[in-house]
Amino acid sequence: MLTIRGICKSFDGRPVLENVSFDFPEAAVTALRGPSGCGKTTLVNIILGLLAPDAGEVLLPAAARIAAVFQEDRLIEHFSAARNVRLTAPASVPDEQIRAALSELGLADEGEKRVSEFSGGMRRRVAVIRAALFKPQLLLLDEPFKGLDEEMRAKTAAFLCRTCAQSTIVLVTHDAAEAGLMRARAHLDLGGKEEP
Repeated sequence: MLTIRGICKSFDGRPVLENVSFDFPEAAVTALRGPSGCGKTTLVNIILGLLAPDAGEVLLPAAARIAAVFQEDRLIEHFSAARNVRLTAPASVPDEQIRAALSELGLADEGEKRVSEFSGGMRRRVAVIRAALFKPQLLLLDEPFKGLDEEMRAKTAAFLCRTCAQSTIVLVTHDAAEAGLMRARAHLDLGGKEEP
């Protein structure tokens, strides 16, 4: 599903990623780890095609269904939680499944409220549900549990593991416990180069 070969990226002459190569196991979770500022988000943006590498290549099937949870939630503010999810979910995902997912992650009574009224943790859960119910083949999660307490992290990880069991998942985290919650089978550790 996803292979990277010889990825290099510098900012203002400062190398952040140097010759990074990895075969991500299919239908499994890979934890992308390293200290804050070491290039994890840069690599995710390169995989998504939002940032061009200075060298190297990303190998993906041309028609792959890709979803991402970014560090910013990127929700449509005047839409409800349910409508934000419906916007990207395939027609094969019934409204009942959207409501059930919102309920599972503690948003049963919030589905029709505008997300502009939500707390950061509530918004995070909507972003996770939206990405998962897109039914992606490749799912990139950049610090997906930010703003969630320990109990909700566990619930959200369980939801992702079940809903996206057939997806290839790249999990950006600096927390080994989060990698454990997501049952990461592989780990790609980046060095200590700092991003600008």
